[in-house]
This record gives sequence, C-alpha cells and structure tokens, in this order.
Amino acid sequence: MVEGVLKPWHWLRSALDHGTRQQVTRLGLLFTMTCVLVALAAFVSANNLLFLILALLLATMMVAGFISRLSLAGLELEFLLPEHLCAGRKLMGRIVIRNTKHWMPSFSIHLAGSSDCGLALPLYFTVIPGGTRLEAPVELFFARRGLYRQNSFRFSTRFPFGFAERRIHVRLLRDILVYPCIDPQPGFDDLLVSLQGEMASFYRGQGNDFYRIRPYEALEDAHHVDWKATAHTGDLQVREFAREQEQAVAFFLDLDVPASEAAWFESAVDRCAFLAWNMAQRGSRVRFCTQDVDWQLPEEADVYVILKYLAIVSIRRGRPLAAAQDRNVFHIVFSADPERLSEAGWEFGGANTRLLTPELDWPAKAPAAGEGARPTLGVQS
Repeated sequence: MVEGVLKPWHWLRSALDHGTRQQVTRLGLLFTMTCVLVALAAFVSANNLLFLILALLLATMMVAGFISRLSLAGLELEFLLPEHLCAGRKLMGRIVIRNTKHWMPSFSIHLAGSSDCGLALPLYFTVIPGGTRLEAPVELFFARRGLYRQNSFRFSTRFPFGFAERRIHVRLLRDILVYPCIDPQPGFDDLLVSLQGEMASFYRGQGNDFYRIRPYEALEDAHHVDWKATAHTGDLQVREFAREQEQAVAFFLDLDVPASEAAWFESAVDRCAFLAWNMAQRGSRVRFCTQDVDWQLPEEADVYVILKYLAIVSIRRGRPLAAAQDRNVFHIVFSADPERLSEAGWEFGGANTRLLTPELDWPAKAPAAGEGARPTLGVQS
C-alpha cells in the first residue's frame, strides 16, 4: 500500500523536476494541486471569489519563485585549501562566500559539494547580508590520492515558502593535488620499525641511538667515554651510537606492474610515501627512483616533490627499473616482478636491500604447521 502511494509521488516529483535548477517539494506539489482544484471549481461555478483566490495563489507561487531566484543571485564562492593535502586524513579548510548584491540579503542558503571536492559535510547559512563576505571553517577529506579537477559545488534554497528547492551549480576552475596517505596503516609501523633496525645495523657512527661499546681511538671526543666499562676492562672504552643524520636510504618504485596487481601497486605507493616521509623527517638522506625520475634529497628536491609525484604516478609497462649501483646506501625496493629485476642486474642478497613484492606482502605471515618454507620473494634482506 505504501509503495503504491510513493510510486506516483516519485513519478510526479521527477516530472516536475526542472533539470538541476529547481525541484518541486511535497509542499509545492500540494500547493500546485490546490491551485488546480481551485481553478476547476472557479471555472465550473463561475464564482468571482474563487477566481480571486486562484489569482492570489498563482501570485504567491510567482513571488516565491522570484524571491528564491534573487536569494541565489550574486553569490560567489572561494575554496581555501591547505598547501598540502593527504588522502585518508581529515583536514581543515575554509569556505568564503560573497554576496555581491548590495541591496538584498540571501536567506536560507545550503551549500553542498560533489563527491570529489573534499567537502565532507554540507553547510547552512541562515542569512548572508548584502555586500558582505562570510567565511566558515570546513572539514576536508579525500579518500584517494590523485589530481581532482571536478570541483563542483551547489547553492540551494527553499526560501521563502518551501514550494520548490532552487539550485545553482558553481564549478571552481582549479586543480587539487592530493598526496598518498602518509599516516600509518595496518602493518606500516611494524615495517618502519623493522627497517629502522636494519638500517641501524647497516650504518654505524655518531648519533643518538646507542649501538655498542668499543675501544677508544685517537682524537675521539672524550665526552663519549664509558668510565664503567673502562674501569672493568682497564682500557679506555667509548659508547658508539647508530648515526641518524648521515644515514641514506634509497627508494626504488617499479612501475612495471601487471594489471592484476593494481591494488598492490596502490598499497606500494602508500607505503613508499609513508616511509619516505618518516625517513625524511628523521633527517636521513633520501634517494627516490622510478623508471621516470631519480631525485636526491635534500640536494635536488624535498620530500614534497616525492609526494607530488606519488600523487599522480601510475602503472607503466615495458621498461625495467635500472639496477642500483651504490652499495653504501640502504635500498628499499617495491616491485611486483623481482625475477625480472634480477635479469636486469639487480642483486637482492646483500644486507643493504629490502625487497617488497605482492608474493609475500608485509607483514609477513609464518607458514602454517606442516607447510614448507615459502619463497622469500615478498620481504627480503
């Protein structure tokens, strides 16, 4: 019974929907039906009073439409965004609305955005005075990385009587670049801790993290002498720390990925962005390589250059990733086809290389009871 009543209503609503500029509400439909009934009664009875009532109803509808159009006229929109945007992170931006009508305010204005504009929740303004500028904070959220071009917003109002919802669409001609997610996702923190441990054992020097106690060498700073160990051994002993500022790490992202591994490629881009961001924040020297680019940080670029590249990078078949030649740098390699990299000259047996592939993705799972050891193609050192 309820469906039988709703179907005619949906049909009438779609029939009375004037594209995207105006949509008749239920109240407007009832008012229209009332006008039709009064008009029929007036013509059948030839009653002048009914004609006067009909004229009043029609004038009310025309005035309502005119006022709603005036409320939406002259509105300008500006979308203020942070300089850097990351996917999966809620950020704050600002919406600026100007009413260029100096003589008339705009009433009961709703502002909503398209699914790709980043505006999480619609906004409502009770009144925007004429000739004024309103600014309001908004919550932004982008689910995916990439370049967003369709920044479409919609002003709407049901003022004054709610007979129809009048709309106007505003499109901002600007590109929004959204970086990959740099916040930790499941398994990312474990991967970062594991890599930091491997790098600390690969690099030794002066830093902040204790590494070992060793004999004193000539001209070393006496500040690091460990007097307890010296008294125990009878010779000067110094504390050695794993160096941080001098550590260098190279990220290699292989773009030659089959279409069946597109989901893994997106995950690899997120992990690469997360690791590069954290390594750069720790002060490590970073190198970033793909089939297209080869950047050194901080000499040639900063970490935001890497994030901007990762925001729009895509799979590119055909060309293998050039092999790394520097054995004094710790390498982190993302590849869906390590065998092809081996054929191109890559060596994955050294202590300075960590290989990540979809075969055994991080975090690694131990084999079930009774199963043999799986090939270490996913996470290799």
